[in-house]
Amino acid sequence: MNYRIEQDSMGQVKVPSDKYWGAQTQRSYENFVIGSEKMPREIIYAFAILKKSAAKANCLLGKLSEEKYKLISIVCNEILEGQHDRHFPLVVWQTGSGTQTNMNINEVIANRGNDIAKKALLHPNDDVNMSQSSNDTFPTAMHIAAVLSLRETLVPAVTRLIDTFIQLEGKYVNVIKSGRTHLQDATPISFAQEISGWRSTLERDLSLIFSSTEYLFDLALGATAVGTGLNAPKDFGMEAARAAEEITGLGFASAENKFHALSSKDELVFSHAAIKALACDLLKIANDIRWLASGPRCGLGEITIPENEPGSSIMPGKVNPTQCEALSMVAVQVMGNDTTISVAASQGNFELNVYMPVIIYNYLQSTNLLSDAINSFNDKCCVGIEANVAKMQENLHNSLMLVTALNPYIGYDNAAKTAKLAFREGISLKEACIKLSFLSAEDFDKIVKPENMI
Repeated sequence: MNYRIEQDSMGQVKVPSDKYWGAQTQRSYENFVIGSEKMPREIIYAFAILKKSAAKANCLLGKLSEEKYKLISIVCNEILEGQHDRHFPLVVWQTGSGTQTNMNINEVIANRGNDIAKKALLHPNDDVNMSQSSNDTFPTAMHIAAVLSLRETLVPAVTRLIDTFIQLEGKYVNVIKSGRTHLQDATPISFAQEISGWRSTLERDLSLIFSSTEYLFDLALGATAVGTGLNAPKDFGMEAARAAEEITGLGFASAENKFHALSSKDELVFSHAAIKALACDLLKIANDIRWLASGPRCGLGEITIPENEPGSSIMPGKVNPTQCEALSMVAVQVMGNDTTISVAASQGNFELNVYMPVIIYNYLQSTNLLSDAINSFNDKCCVGIEANVAKMQENLHNSLMLVTALNPYIGYDNAAKTAKLAFREGISLKEACIKLSFLSAEDFDKIVKPENMI
């Protein structure tokens, strides 16, 4: 491999000649050989947005020349197009402020810009990092990446699943089945009503996610090292946020209190809590579906789901609810991520939180995993759900909880006696009611109509 010599404040460093990164990136690359988790691409692209925004703000405020601003913008656009992904090699497990990733971006932009200009025009610190500190750029990139991840991946995935449930509701509005509470038979419910519970749950989760996103629009940029804005023009934060809003079309704004913006990660904790709530609900829905599809002969068997692959290496013909299982595993991973984020966010000592890379790594893992799992669950399971109407009817008319309809006519205690007798002797509710002389067969048939109980 061929190398070139790069210089930083600590001296000279050998850097691969085919890479745009510089000395500080190389030092981090060599000093933090920890794990295989690379800094998420979403963070790299968020940095490209903020570096372009910062350059525009510096240019507007007379700090950066038009030539340098345009050059930085060109390279940032290339990064956003994915042209330079191989030049960002650093792992998550580095300095807790993300300083080396900030410098990785600065060095790539400067070296690529100078390559385009064919002269040494850009300096990674003096130009690309002008009016900034790693302490305010990394939290800014975290917020930008989080908002984009929600808007571009997670929300569309959840919306597609909601649409699928809406279609299933319309299809099964007239199918009545037994409800269940405590894993025991309960009063009747339509299958559409059951599905509507899943759909409405996801709609509420989206509402929670949207409400939490509001606080992620506040950007730390302009705080510099400790929140005072040292070495940044007075209006830099405001102008940079305005530029980020123009680039993304989203309502980013400069955080009102920069000391809070650097030391607290409460917005990400709050937002991920909404994501965790979604994960909890998805686990519930996945469990409902695999319970309803259990069998095919010795379980509930009230629905069928697509048969995607063989389910056993030893039992021929066995098919399992694998999409439900995959979504369930993702859900519990998200719950674990929430614990990591909560603990990391509590470590904002004095003017800076130094657990930022692990916070955003877990946050983005949650959004990406959930998005992929939801899309898979929707496409390979939910769209193919079919009601086993005959089995639903069998279970419905065999349910002892139809006796609830008798309460107003024979009283709770007599209704309970009817249900217990039917269960004990293996007879129908109707037979038990007649045997106990509570009602005639004709009156029982007039009262116990499942379609009137939903």
